[in-house]
This record gives sequence, C-alpha cells and structure tokens, in this order.
Amino acid sequence: MKVDRRSFLSFVIGGAAGTALSPLPWKLMDDSSIWSQMWPWTPVPPDGEVVYMDTTCSLCPGGCGISVRKVDNRAVKIEGKKGHPINDGGVCILGLSGLQMLYGPTRIKAPMKRIGERGEGKWQKISWGAAMEILSKKLGEIREHGEAHSVAAICGADQGTVPSLLKRFMTAYGSPNFICAPSFQDTDELAVKTLFGAAGRTGFDLENADYILSFGSGLADGWRSPVRMIKACSTWREKRVPVVQVEPRLSNSAAKANRWVPITPGTEADLALGIAAAMVAGNMAKSASLGNIKGALLANYAPEKVSQTTGVSVETITELAKAFAAANRPLALSGRGKALSPEGLRETQAIYLLNALAGNINQNGGMWAIAPLDYIQWANPASDKAASAGLRQPRLDGAGSGAYANANALPHRLVDAINSGSPYPLQALLVADANPCHSLHDTKAVKAAFEKIPFIVSFSSFNDETAAMADLLLPDHVYLERFEDVPVTAGLASQTIGLSKPVVSPQFNTRHLGETLICLARAMGGSLAASFPWADYETCLRETLAEKWDVLMKDGVWTAEQMTTAGSSFRAPALEAATIGVEGEASAFPLLLIPYDSLRISSGYIGDAPFMIKTVADTVIKGKDGFVDINPQTAAEIGLGEGSLALLTTPCGEASVRVHLDEGIMPGVIAMAKGLGHTAYDGYLADKGVNINELIGPVEDPSSGHDAAWGIRAKLAKA
Repeated sequence: MKVDRRSFLSFVIGGAAGTALSPLPWKLMDDSSIWSQMWPWTPVPPDGEVVYMDTTCSLCPGGCGISVRKVDNRAVKIEGKKGHPINDGGVCILGLSGLQMLYGPTRIKAPMKRIGERGEGKWQKISWGAAMEILSKKLGEIREHGEAHSVAAICGADQGTVPSLLKRFMTAYGSPNFICAPSFQDTDELAVKTLFGAAGRTGFDLENADYILSFGSGLADGWRSPVRMIKACSTWREKRVPVVQVEPRLSNSAAKANRWVPITPGTEADLALGIAAAMVAGNMAKSASLGNIKGALLANYAPEKVSQTTGVSVETITELAKAFAAANRPLALSGRGKALSPEGLRETQAIYLLNALAGNINQNGGMWAIAPLDYIQWANPASDKAASAGLRQPRLDGAGSGAYANANALPHRLVDAINSGSPYPLQALLVADANPCHSLHDTKAVKAAFEKIPFIVSFSSFNDETAAMADLLLPDHVYLERFEDVPVTAGLASQTIGLSKPVVSPQFNTRHLGETLICLARAMGGSLAASFPWADYETCLRETLAEKWDVLMKDGVWTAEQMTTAGSSFRAPALEAATIGVEGEASAFPLLLIPYDSLRISSGYIGDAPFMIKTVADTVIKGKDGFVDINPQTAAEIGLGEGSLALLTTPCGEASVRVHLDEGIMPGVIAMAKGLGHTAYDGYLADKGVNINELIGPVEDPSSGHDAAWGIRAKLAKA
C-alpha cells in the first residue's frame, strides 16, 4: 500500500491523538497514578470507609456527570458517571484534574483586601462580615451619588441561577452593565435568531449522523462537550461514518478524520457557500430554503470563484458537495477548536445553510433549533428612583442598541469604553467565573483598562490574573463544594440541566456566590433587599427548579421529555455580510498567526492543573518556552530550524518563542496553542509559554459587533 506524506502525518498524529484523547485511559487510572507526581499538597487519606458521591462537572460547558470516590471524607478520585446521558462513564483530563483544583495551592482561602499597590500581590485576610461591609458601603456610596450605572459586572455565563442572580442584582441596583464573557454561544444564538426567527440555540444529533463536515471544529480537541465528542468520534469510526475536517492545520481532529481539507484561514464561509452553490447548481439540494438568494449564490460562489479565495480545488469543492448531498443524515459543524470564542455570523450562517439544503433540520441525525430553557421564572426585581435613573443610561459596551442591536454583550467594547472614559467612567467592577485579564484579546489593553477602575471585586476561587488586579477578593466555593444548576447548552439536541452537589464540605473560608449576592442585597436594604426574598441560595435553587428538583437530586440530570424547537422554518441568510479580516499589512507582517485549542490545555477561565501541564507535549511547551508551529518551507525561508529561538511580532505586540517544524500546517501560516502564558496561579503554570491573546487584537464582526478575530498577521525573525 502506498502511503503519501499526508497519510503518514495523519497516521502519526492520529495515532497519538487516539491514545491520548480517548477518555478510557484517564478513566482507568488508579489513585496512585493520578497523584504520582507527589505534589507538596497531595491528599494522603488514612484508611477508612470508601464511598462514591455523584455530581456534575462545570469546569467546561460539557456538563458531564461525575462520580467522586471518597476515603474517610477525603475526595481521592474523579470518574465519569456511568449511564449519564452526556458522558456515560467517560471523563476528560480537565475533569480528572478537578481534585487538584479542590486541594491545590492556587485556591483563595478566605476574603482578602488589597493592602499594597494593585497587582503587587499584597493582601490582608478579613472576615466575611468585614468584606460585606466594605462592598456594601462602596456600592451604597456610588448609588447615593446617582451613579449606579457606573458599576459593571463581568460573568462567565448568562444562564443558570447564579448568573441570573448577579444580573438581577445589577438591575435592582440600577446598572445596565451586566456583561457576559464572549463565547461561540453568542454567534450560535444570533444565527438561530436570524435563521429561524426565534430565540434559541443549535443542537446536533451527532450520534445518528452519517456524514460529518467540520469547519475547524475540534472534534478530538474538546469541541463544546469534550467527552461526548470523543465518544461520538468512536461511534463514527465503528459505523464507518465519513468525517471531513476543514482547517489550515493538521490538528488532532484533522488527523483522526477520514479527510483533511487544508484551507486559507478566514475563508471558511466562502467554502461553505461554494459547496452550497454546487449543491444547488447540480440539483442536489433536498430543501429549497433559499428565499431570494439563489441567483447571488450561483453567481458569486461558483466553485471556480471560491477555489481562488479558499485555496481548495474545484474538484474538492464539487466532491464535498456531492458527498454531503448524497448522505442521508449529513451534518455541517461550526465553531473553531473548542468553540469558546465568537465567530463571524456570516460563517456560521453559511455552514448552517448546508444543513438546511440537505433537509436535515430538526430531524434525527440532524441539526436542531432548540428553544431556550425557561425554568427561571422570578418576579421582576423591585425598583426605586436610583435604579430607574441608572437603567436609563446607555450601556458602556453599546450592546443592544444602534449598530450593536443584535449583541447581548461586547466585552471588548467595554475595555475600549473604560480606556476612553466614554460615555462615562466606570467606578466599580464585579467579576465572577471569568478571567478577562488573560482570556480577552489584546490583554495589554485589558490590563490598562483595569488599572483605571477605582474598585474591582473578584469572586474567583483561584489566584488568576484578574483576581491579581482586584481590590477585594470574595472567593466562591469550587464546584465540588456547592449546589448549583448547570444548564447544558453545548450542542446537545435536547434541553438539559445538570445539578452540581457538594461532595465534600468547603475546605476553606469561602462562600457560595449565590449566597454572597443574597447577603449583599440584604445588607444594602431597600428595593435591593426586596428583590432577593430568599432565605439563602439553596432555598432559591429549590424554588426555582420546582418540580425538576426531585429528578435532579435523584439522577443528577434533567432532560426534557419532548424536543422543544425554536421558531418554525429555516430562513435563507443574507449573503452580502462582510467577511472578517485580520489586523496588519502583509507587506510588514507576511505570516498569518492562528490560535489552536488542545484538550490538554484549559483555554477557558480556569488554568491548567499541574496534572494537565505534565501531559502537554514538549513541541508545545518545553520548560518555560512556548512553541509556534511552522511549515518547514516557510521556516527555511526565514532561516529557522527545529527548536530555534525566534522573535514573534504582530501589530499588538511581540514575544520570544521556539519553532516547531510541522508539515501539517499550510505554508505562510503559523499556529500557537491557546491557554498558556499565565502570569498568575503557581509555579506549575505561571510563566510557561505565551498568552496568544497578548498578540491578537479584537476584530469586530460588522453583522453583530462581536469580537470575531480568528488570527492576526505576524512575522518571525531569528532571536
């Protein structure tokens, strides 16, 4: 059998990926191997009774059910919960590492107030009573001066009771500035609204699909619900379901696919529309969901034109169109990598159009438009003159009005507003379940903005970069210590809610964020107190979940018995939407730098645990040095070899890196892992590699206002 270069690369990378990314090896590791590195804070429980307690993991959007093994009331191992509808016994490396987050040295162990210069790391422990007095007094003074609108909150999510309580507090207080951290969910929800005419999200019946066309989705790299995806990949392999991966780099997902289609970065929407045009031209479409765009589609996106833009041959475009149309239950997937960042609306709509043309909307094995969960049915918060006046002020990020009417939140524009002081200065910021000082693009500008905010409160459980910039730390319990609902929206084709339950008592002097918000509202009195009538958070949670509570306590997960769809029929997208470009001129920056996700690196708001860092390949990070992947041809033109030190420069900044030669990346393109380059946390994670967000700036999608940057122009030079 003849093995060409691409097949050989796929074999090598795919073999490694198959071994490293399957949940099975992690699931079968025994307690001694999990803790074999002998961390200084390793729990060593005495002999005692062994019990298992079930809960839900909320470290990523996946919402897996987990079972925690305990010895003498000490948690010693995390496993996937057998029979759970999402992960059925599997667990990813992040979920496996949860105990290191529970017991590790990066925990914030008590309320703290800053006593040194901001970012200097000098703190003083205080009581919860003193902390609440400081916070309620500060917020009270701002409100009394008629400036309630000058307070903002950044939250990692906008669904579930805890984010809803924070949003409710902001509304009752009188601020319009509840800002949700950016996510692909922003793009997905807007795509559903524009394509189906109703609020909702997409779900995918991956397990019953018979052809997969992925536009950069990290199917083996943690896309949306990692363990579910790993299991889906195994199912496809067993059923011989064709999987096609479209992206500029031979990632683990591309290597494990049946076919890898290299593409010029940023042209994915054009390719999707080119495939759609070929389907229509060949009378292969099973649905006429085209409205009045048929002519423009055929005229502007013929395979011959699309080939010039994307670098994908006419023959390949035609082959993909025929194969996709011939399948009974094909699925086209959107959301690069883990799908943690917004994308261009045009790209997502174009990819979803393929599912519509295949007649695979709201069908078994297809893409579903799922109606939002509506179990939070609280009365409107009480209001007073201060709240009414504050809510009449414009949002700092401009979301929801004017040119940004389609956006719910625009964190990058919040940064711009703080740095410019327009439309008004921000006086206080509350941050929960988010780490914007590491995870937002152009972190230099983000940190400059944070320096300008007089008062910052972090509710983080960990010593992350944003907590380091705070004035007051009010640490939350970690997920293994608390009750909390976990709405699962990560591509599931049904409405699903998980329940986190405390499997151990709080290890330190922390407090549930929901409890903190209720106590804060009570301390401030008046309409704020009236808006939070619950005695405590658990009471709020029980009452909110209502009849779902018993099911969740028993099974740990609630799933709607019937499919609840959003909207009615599919509407054709507009084709004239602008493409999303990149910052920088090719003459000064001849390369394209793109980020990539890895299942071994947490690229959300939580950093890698020590156990995870130990699994990262030495071609990604070695010692403290981070690597960029580059095609050998491109490297030779610059005079760089394997392991060479180089200076990487973009319009946003520069960093020292090492070079990894990779024939699985297109010439002229370089790639770097997301989730590294932390300056906070501990010696296991801090100062390792480069935070790619320092090198990439925001690029707005004109259709939504979201920061849809997918890369940036760059150059490499010998160090």
